This record gives sequence, C-alpha cells and structure tokens, in this order.
Amino acid sequence: MKMAARLALSAVALLAFPALAQRVSPASWTLVPTVAQVAPGGVFTAELRLKLAEPWHMYSLTTPKPGPSGGPTTTTIGLAENPAIAKWTVYYPAPSRKFDPNFNIDTETYDGEQVFRLRIELAKDAKVGALELTANTRYQLCTDKECLPPKKVAASATLNVAVGAPAGDVSIPAGWTALESAKPVTPVAPLNAPKQDLASFLLVAFGFGLAAIFTPCVFPMIPITMSFFLNQGSGGNRAQALTQALVFCLGIVVLFTGIGFGLSAALGPFAVVQLGSNPWVNGLICVVFFVFGLSLLGAFEITLPTGLLTKLNMASNRGGYIGTLIMGLTFCLASFACVGPFMGTLLAASVGGDKLQPVLGMLAFSSALASPFFLLALFPSFLQRLPRSGGWMSRVKVVLGFMIFAALLKYLSNIDQVLQLGWLTRERFLALWVVLFAMPGLYLLGFLPMEGIRREDEVKPGRLLMGILLLGFSISLLPGMFGSRLGELEAYIPAPTEGAVSPGGAVAQPAAKWMKNDFDGAVAKAKAENKKVLVAFTGYACTNCHWMKANMFPRPEVASVMGEFVLVELYTDGTDAASEQNQKRQETLFQTVAIPYYAIFDTDGKVSGSLAGLTKDPQEFLRFLKGA
Repeated sequence: MKMAARLALSAVALLAFPALAQRVSPASWTLVPTVAQVAPGGVFTAELRLKLAEPWHMYSLTTPKPGPSGGPTTTTIGLAENPAIAKWTVYYPAPSRKFDPNFNIDTETYDGEQVFRLRIELAKDAKVGALELTANTRYQLCTDKECLPPKKVAASATLNVAVGAPAGDVSIPAGWTALESAKPVTPVAPLNAPKQDLASFLLVAFGFGLAAIFTPCVFPMIPITMSFFLNQGSGGNRAQALTQALVFCLGIVVLFTGIGFGLSAALGPFAVVQLGSNPWVNGLICVVFFVFGLSLLGAFEITLPTGLLTKLNMASNRGGYIGTLIMGLTFCLASFACVGPFMGTLLAASVGGDKLQPVLGMLAFSSALASPFFLLALFPSFLQRLPRSGGWMSRVKVVLGFMIFAALLKYLSNIDQVLQLGWLTRERFLALWVVLFAMPGLYLLGFLPMEGIRREDEVKPGRLLMGILLLGFSISLLPGMFGSRLGELEAYIPAPTEGAVSPGGAVAQPAAKWMKNDFDGAVAKAKAENKKVLVAFTGYACTNCHWMKANMFPRPEVASVMGEFVLVELYTDGTDAASEQNQKRQETLFQTVAIPYYAIFDTDGKVSGSLAGLTKDPQEFLRFLKGA
C-alpha cells in the first residue's frame, strides 16, 4: 500500500479511537551499537532494547502467524535497507511459554526489560563517515484481559565508519537463537486472511470434472479418441498408445489450467474479497450462466467458429506428439458448450479464495476430465464395457440446464443484497428454487416433455430415484418461505426480513438485536449499559457470514452469552460510504479485509479480543466471547 493510503487509514483510526490514540505506549524501544566506530567490511553488534510496562507482554519472533481461528501477532525485527550493510542476523533470548487467556492457547511471550542483538556485517565498499542504523519492529501487546492492535516502530542509532577502526564485540550470549535473514529488508507483513477450505474446494472441482465426462459433448468422444490411440499402438506397441493418451490428457490439463492462471493473473493479489461481492462481477456471471442455461435446455447451440476448429483439426492430423497435444486442445474447445457451466461455477466460486485457487481448481477439474482417456489407454479391455451413448445424455443436459439457472439465482441475489434493492427477497428466491428443482424432477418422471424423454418411455429405477430426490429437495425448501431455518442452505439464500409477518400471523424475529453500520452509536450504548461491544465485520454477499448468523448465533448457549454485549454489524462489501469506512476501520485495526471477522471492544474503543473467519464449533466461539 502506498504511503498516502497508509496515512489516510491512520487518520481514520485516530478519529475513530481518540482514547486509544492518546494513550502512552506501554513499550519503548532503543537501538544501541556496541561500538562507536567500525571499518568497511567489519562486523559488529547492536542491541535493540525493549522496556515493557507492567502488566503488558509481547509475543515472540517464533509465534506462528494467525490462522483462520485467530491468534497473536508474530513480532518481526529487521534493519531498514541500507547499501552500506551487507547482511544482518537477529539473535533473540528464549521467551516464556504459558497459557494465554486472550487466545485460549499456549503462547511465547516477553515482558519487563528485554534485549535483542543484531549481528551486522558492513559492505567492503561502505562509505567512510556517519552511518545511521534503523531497526524496524512490528509487534502486539496484551495483558491477561486485553490486547492492543499490532503496531510498527522504528529505533535509530548512528555510528562512524572509519578505515582501520578496531574490531567490535561480536559475541552472542549463551542460549540465544539466530533468526536468519537473506538480505536487508523491512520485515513488515500483514496478518494472514482467512481462506476457504482448499481441500474441499479441490474435491468439488475434481467431482465436477468427473460429472462433465457424462455430458453429450464429452462422453461420445471417448471411444472415438481411444480408437485412435489404440490404432497408433497396434502391433503390440502398447507403450506408444499410452504415451499418446498421456500427451492428449496433457493438452486438456494445459488449456483448463491456463484459463485458471489467466483469471488468477487478472485478479492479482488484492481485493479478491471485494471481487466476490462486486455487482459487476456477479452480473457478468449471471449473464454467462443465463446463456449456458438456455443452451443446455435446447434454445440454441454454443459452437466455436468452424474455421478455428478446422485449422486445429488439420494441425492435429499432422501426427506426432505435437499433433496429439493439439488434438487435446481441440477436444476442449469442441466440448466447451457442455463443460463451460462446470467451469463457470468453479471459477465463480474461486474468486473469494486465495489468488492461486482458480489455477488449482482448474487443475483438479481438468485432471478428472482427462482421467478416462489415460485409464482406458492403460486398460483398453474396459473400452468395450462403456455404456453406449443415447438418450440418457440428453437427460443429463436438460437437468444440468435447470441446475445452472438455480446457481444463477445465487449470484443475482448477491447483486440484490449488495445494492440493497430488496427485489429478490427470501420468499421469492426460495419460490424460484422450488420451481427450478421440481421441474427436472417432473421431467425425469415423464411429466415434462422435453428433449431426451418421450411420454411412452419406461421410467427406469435410476431415473425414478433421481426424480424423487429432486422433488423431495424442492418440497423441503417450502418451510423456508414461512420463517423456518434451512440449516446449511442458509449460507446461500437471503436471510429472513426482520419484522416480516408470515401468512400464519407470526412475526419473524432475528436471533439477536443487531445495530447496523453504527460503531460509535454501539460504543455509546455500551457505555450507558456498562457492556462491551461485539462487532461483526460482515458482508451482504458473504456466505460464511450468513451461515454464522443463521446457525451459530441462535444456538441457546451462544445467544445467552451474546446477550451480554451490544451487537453491531459493520458491512464492508456494499457500494455505499459506510461500507468503505467499515473496510478501512477493519484494515487499520486488524490488517485484513477478509470476512467474517469478529472483534470485541470495551467502552473506550480498545480491542479486547478477535476471531477471524467461520467456525462451526460452538465451544470455540464461546471461548472467544467469554475470553473478553
């Protein structure tokens, strides 16, 4: 972040928390070289001295970085970049290890007076004269009852560089440990933002790849392509057939992983959270899904230009491994109409995760899609046992079309919630979902005449079971339209409107009374009621935030403890000024804009606890609440 932006964020923090800004820091740092002068190329040490007021403590240099469940900030120490310094090493004394009630874990800490030693080697061409050393430190202070936000300080000292200067004291006290550094840098790093469960995402991506195999654009190509490879390996040269299939699979993996890499490069390392809730991004996803859905339902066919496919096909016919690789690329493009919806869903889901998630998702997806070609080349006898292409593939395409429209509604709901339009309410959303999941069920049972099924066709057990499951799921959504909770699905559907009257006359009440986008008002209310403030940094389009509010907060044991706080939601993904201010507040205090993020403040605006990300463990959330 640029210096101007940092100053602006600091100004916001000072205005919002005057009590915190005016407070004298409990820590003081001084840098003291052990020599007055040193020769070019010489080695010397400098002591970085810390004095902490009681009862504050600081976390060690080896404290693990905070994860999704939160944790203390790791202390970092390093020298500012200077051409006169060739290299440096930090040595630290052994920290104390004990249980920390702020984070409910064992932590390593320092208190009282401490000394850290820097072993510094000057460059041989260091200029003679005064040399200014600056040690940069980032740390967090806590007591057993409260924590201050992480802070950065700089301590400076000056010594003289002179030819023929005597050697300095480079001894290191016994029991101290070196923290190596490759080159002089300012070691200031932001807190880690919570990430999506990568393993689950990759498992879903792999499952999507397997499902895409059975679409009409992919499945019929398997025996045709395998026949080509087996003919290449005729005469007993099975190794050649296997190698050709491997290169073909490589073409598939390269193309799809390249698409993921392109998206990752376009996203860059910042703002993935905001992209996930951006109305324009969600609008583009809706348009793409709408086109794919209509195509799968038979409105039209999505085809690539014939000239492009012809040129690629001619290139693949040249033979050799390059031709086989191009054949794999051609297969991907030709199957795009059926594979595209799976890709679109995965890429849309990946924008809220790590910047490499699109790459890894496409790698898992394409590996699954390519797997039958490699396995059948390895075991060609199974080729004869494959089911024949037929009407079942048309049925897969129609059902997939309805599923794409159901997914489209989720992204349309994101737009509605972020812009606060109120058009796609919970009742309307669920009504459309009921219809969109009932239609493929009725289609599979023969009540909806569309491509792939005729009225006189016999309903076989597979179709019957799938139709029953879809109709059953559709009916199970109905209670949600009348105020009932739908468990895990709450993360993906709009929340009930507070105070809305159901057809039965009952008023839908929230699990707890939350203030909205009014931090100062919440602090004033907390001071009047002698309570602390529980802040939820949340988002209109944040699925994990919705899950926490629908499934964690209403739990009796959690709700009873939350009643002891003043509750305020600060939305960070909207398009209004309040969201921008809330995002700056979160980034200034916690060095992250990831949501959900929960923090507890006292009546002076001081942070006394924080919890990052989704948790499905009630005891973990209770420990966070009670720890404050």
